[in-house]
Amino acid sequence: MTVDRDIITYDRHPDSYRHWALQVDGATAILTLSVDEDAGLVPGYKLKLNSYDLGVDMELYDAVQRLRFEHPCVKSVIITSGVERMFCAGANIYMLGGSSHEWKVNFCKFTNETRNGLEDSSRDNGLKFLAACNGTTAGGGYELALACDEILLVDDRSSAVSLPEVALLGVLPGTGGLTRVVDKRKVRRDLADVFCTSEDGVRGRRAVEWKLVDDIAQPAAFWERAKAHASRLAALSQRPEQAVGVPMTPLNRRIDAAGYHYDTVDAQVDRDNRTVTITLRAPVQPPATDVTGIVAAGMTWWPLKMARELDDAILLLRTNELDCGVWLLRSEGDGDLVLAADAALVEHQDHWFVREVTGMLRRTLARLDVTSRSLIALIDENSCFVGSLFEVALAADRSYMLDLPAEEGEPPVIALSQMNFGSYAMVNDAGRLAARFANDAEVMSALQQKLGQKIDPAGADALGLVTFIPDDIDWEDEVRLAIEERVSLSPDALTGMEANLRFAGQENVVTKVFGRLSAWQNWIFNRPNAVGDDGALKLFGTGSRAKFNWKRV
Repeated sequence: MTVDRDIITYDRHPDSYRHWALQVDGATAILTLSVDEDAGLVPGYKLKLNSYDLGVDMELYDAVQRLRFEHPCVKSVIITSGVERMFCAGANIYMLGGSSHEWKVNFCKFTNETRNGLEDSSRDNGLKFLAACNGTTAGGGYELALACDEILLVDDRSSAVSLPEVALLGVLPGTGGLTRVVDKRKVRRDLADVFCTSEDGVRGRRAVEWKLVDDIAQPAAFWERAKAHASRLAALSQRPEQAVGVPMTPLNRRIDAAGYHYDTVDAQVDRDNRTVTITLRAPVQPPATDVTGIVAAGMTWWPLKMARELDDAILLLRTNELDCGVWLLRSEGDGDLVLAADAALVEHQDHWFVREVTGMLRRTLARLDVTSRSLIALIDENSCFVGSLFEVALAADRSYMLDLPAEEGEPPVIALSQMNFGSYAMVNDAGRLAARFANDAEVMSALQQKLGQKIDPAGADALGLVTFIPDDIDWEDEVRLAIEERVSLSPDALTGMEANLRFAGQENVVTKVFGRLSAWQNWIFNRPNAVGDDGALKLFGTGSRAKFNWKRV
């Protein structure tokens, strides 16, 4: 069966990069941005001034993934530009001005996740990043720099860092700029106000004094200073001195009119009913549990294979299936094999490859958390929602577990592993179990006592691990009615509601970025001041000034 429409996929490989060049030199890698202005992901705009679109970020995401797995001895990464006097002008304005609202929001979200992934790798896996800004660094270009551990700016009397979106475009720095300036870099509020309303930005010594960058260097000394910063950052890394990387082989994926199909993940799309059923499959054979076997398995080791396939499915569904607002999460297979894989993840957690696999799982689950879709977990007699797979059920907005009488067959069970207790932090740094129970110490202690035990529907209900446990008589009707109700509600209202409920409790930079993206950018991107016929995004570059509606609302 063929697909009769264009599908956007996220697969990239260094051999076909159009915008980035990856060079590895010992413990340091250099990622150089030289955007091909004629290679936009979709027609209709030129990527001038090292500006980027979704395709540029796809390559960046791929490059960082390859550094994680194929180059384990790389400890620091220099991100810089191959264009003279221009680091990056940010997101391409003509792309934004000509894109649908949905495309803009998906673009901003993926860009956010890619930036957040740099910080995740630095924090949890020891891969450090230096932004070597060897030219003008504006908008999203500066936001990329903000996601790095340190920022070095060339002091050439003209190169500046800036967030000019408010002044020039009538929008906001949508990939975390405002939040990281004040929360991460600790820039004073009044100075940040001046900075974010200036078209020209801040350069030289003032940029250092205002904490907008960490250091400056004159052109002749710039690269020596960059290497020194990278060397110092590398000394902070726990990545190995010697190790053989694991090649990132292509995914085994098939796309047809029915959905997106992989070895361990299957996404069946029901466009008539605006739902997607995502089924996660347990290993079919015992997974390797010793380090030698795990590394030899590489990309086929089940935890990593499942994480990569689920990550890809989420991205493809978010981009290509906009009308399917309800995702039904299922699982199938032998849960004991999932628990065996979890035991290996725990036992070898200090090994570089296992640590990277855990990081990939963590980031994939976090991508699920921030996806603007209703998530409903269905735990039936074929399910294996145990350990790491149970995290997917915990990510759901609600869950239904079939309370099947023994005489009718084998009832489903769930189980907890050590991986459910802190290994897969959400974007707010809280574990899903802890967040579910408001970090109640007594409840968490009781759940710890259940490690490895098979928990039946009644037990799961008593422990608060599922939402409802319909019996076999009511199962079909209850599930059907829940789905029908969900797809009948306003997608906008549901997105706002779910984003509020999923991240109860503590806040951090990332939750603020995503929350403000949903609230601010979604609203501002719909306002005529930005995207109307006389809006700033529409008129940018034409020589005409935007005509604003001056009412504050």
